[in-house]
Amino acid sequence: MRNSRSTKRSLASIVLGFESFVIFFATLAAFGLKLADPEWVFGVGLSFALLSILTPAFLSKPIGYWIGWAIQAAVFVSGFWLWGMFIIGAILIGMWIWALVAGSTIDRARANYQKLMSEENND
Repeated sequence: MRNSRSTKRSLASIVLGFESFVIFFATLAAFGLKLADPEWVFGVGLSFALLSILTPAFLSKPIGYWIGWAIQAAVFVSGFWLWGMFIIGAILIGMWIWALVAGSTIDRARANYQKLMSEENND
């Protein structure tokens, strides 16, 4: 059987891609509410949005998942400045955990299935 891309990596990439939009719109909300100087709001907000877009390239290595966790923490902590981000951050953390758990489960099941099929073909 052919090797396919990790489901865990795919799901985590989807969550991070979605999260980049959330971070961008939260940046616009923080700017509109004048929570800080526009340079700081856009500098920090767009940096995290860009980091969220670039992180899937690193998910083939464990450091990519650590960066993903840091992004989740930063989004949640941003609730101290924009209170709605506590709720949105909690939802995104739930999606991130689901992506990692479900993706790992599917990858293990696929590996077992491929192992069984290769043993069956060898008999």
